[in-house]
Amino acid sequence: MMGKNTIQARTSAYFSGHETFPLRQMWLKKAFEESVGHIIPKSAFAGENAIAAFGVGKNMVAAIRHWALACDVMRDDDPTGYTVTKNAIAIFDDAGLDPYSEDLNTAWYAHWWLAGKGNRATTWHWLFNHVTLPVFSREELEAPLAEFARRLDPKRKLSPATLSRDIETCIRGYAPRFAGGSPEDYAESMLGELGLIYEEHRGHFAFRRGPKTTLSDGMFTYALLDFWESTAPGLSSLAFESIAYGEGSPGRVFKLDEDSVAERLFNLDDLTKGALSWTDTAGLRQVHRKTEKLSGLSEKMIAKAYD
Repeated sequence: MMGKNTIQARTSAYFSGHETFPLRQMWLKKAFEESVGHIIPKSAFAGENAIAAFGVGKNMVAAIRHWALACDVMRDDDPTGYTVTKNAIAIFDDAGLDPYSEDLNTAWYAHWWLAGKGNRATTWHWLFNHVTLPVFSREELEAPLAEFARRLDPKRKLSPATLSRDIETCIRGYAPRFAGGSPEDYAESMLGELGLIYEEHRGHFAFRRGPKTTLSDGMFTYALLDFWESTAPGLSSLAFESIAYGEGSPGRVFKLDEDSVAERLFNLDDLTKGALSWTDTAGLRQVHRKTEKLSGLSEKMIAKAYD
């Protein structure tokens, strides 16, 4: 069965832009490299000059632009161009945390923005938060996704072909070898190495739940802070169940089992120098946060992820 269609206000329907190209390893870095003074000119993705600069065709240039926006490398909030985000600068700068875009924490960061926040990626968010089938095929996902899309935006008409392409592009990104991807997709897939989706049998896929050894505690905590701010900004404590099972939670988005979530929460006090702490009193399991210590903590956790 599919998970309950609880729709968060922060999730908007978005089913286009990637031109059916899954996210590739160097695309976010390539987009970042077009920045001048932390602004990427809109002309960087337009015309023959863009095709020459990126060394790919017109549709692939559009896909690079889409993924850079979806993964929060840049934001479309300035009439003069795309604003490069602080996290993108910290990660992709030549003196940054991952200047060659080869660290798996960068892929986990991209996955969080797609599946956790659903940023220009409704299908990604829906797949990781609402699909509870033990095994699924692309065809089995189409009708439930269409229903989810109707609930998000009742006035919008989406063709079955549009949703089918979105599902295919999503799954190919995580399981390129088994989802009809090209040899180039196998070699360059950014999200494929995360091991989140595998082929159970021909054409049928499943999530790989359990510990994620390549997910650092820093990136997990960054996601926790982001989830907290999005869903319960006024609360000083957050229940274990919300962190492990809530829609858009680190536990659900990263497909962690309960023990793996608990193990990471045990370490929060040391990792955050007391800003976050775990308690288990009389069966009430919670994470507490100290407001006075939260300033800059998300950025510190991003940096900690790459230590």
